Formats: sequence, structure tokens, C-alpha cells
Amino acid sequence: MEKIASFSIDHVKLQPGIYVSRKDKVGEQVITTFDLRMTSPNEEPVMNTAELHTLEHLAATYLRIYSGQGDKVIYFGPMGCRTGCYFLMAGDYESRDILDMIIHTFEYVRDFEGVIPGTEPKDCGNYLDHNLDMAKYVSRRYLEVLYHIDGFPESRLVYPQQ
Repeated sequence: MEKIASFSIDHVKLQPGIYVSRKDKVGEQVITTFDLRMTSPNEEPVMNTAELHTLEHLAATYLRIYSGQGDKVIYFGPMGCRTGCYFLMAGDYESRDILDMIIHTFEYVRDFEGVIPGTEPKDCGNYLDHNLDMAKYVSRRYLEVLYHIDGFPESRLVYPQQ
């Protein structure tokens, strides 16, 4: 069976960063899918569903309401492997184009206090599965990568070569 593009990335070489996963045309519009890789696949423990769920609620809220780019945000959500998140935007972008926005998003999660948006039973299909402290922890760890994105020996903005 033929593999889709995202299964053709060498996950042994893949490290935390921001990567363009794909670009698709919908009519005349380009949709860019970003791979926000937060942990090193097959090396580090994966994130638990509770922190990913909280991260999803907070990051989606920030990106859609506070980023100033909400009209271009299509989707933000966890990867099935729990090593990161996918972020889809309307437009033709490269990883560096969104670096500041993603830094601000994860700073928002890191610094968040209060009630997580959308965590009432009427708002969420699994409202009990949240962990704000761990969402803040994984955000702090990811921010250390983002703050030093140009200081790594290998690119953290372009997928590694096979």
C-alpha cells in the first residue's frame, strides 16, 4: 500500500520544531498544514491525553481570538501519536512565517490562569480529561525549542532528509 506523505518522514531523525507538513489547494486557496512537533518521536514519552486536550482548548482559543490571524486559522489539534499538534492555516506559508505566532500561543498556554475555556459538560465531549499544569509544562519545554530554533545543528523548521 502506498504511504501518505506524513508517513514518509523519517521519525527517527525528527526533533521538536515547526515543520510544513503539506500544502493543499482548495479552489484558488492554499491551505498550509504545520506539524508542531513537541516531543522527539520514539525517544521521549508521548504527551498524555489530558494535557493535549487542555493544550488544544487553550491554543485554539488563542489562535482564533487573540492572535490577530483568527480569520486564517482552520484547525489546531493533537496528532494521534501524541508527539505534537497539527495547525492548519489558510494561505501559503513557511514555518518561519508563523514562528512568532506559535511562540505567543505557547506563552499564552504557559501563563494561563483560570478556567480553561470550553470545559463545561455542555461544551466538551470529555470535559473531565484536562490537565492545566501539564499543559503548561509541555508548553515551557516546547518554548525552549522555539526560542532557540536557529541554534540547533539541524533545522527545526524543515523536515529532515530521508
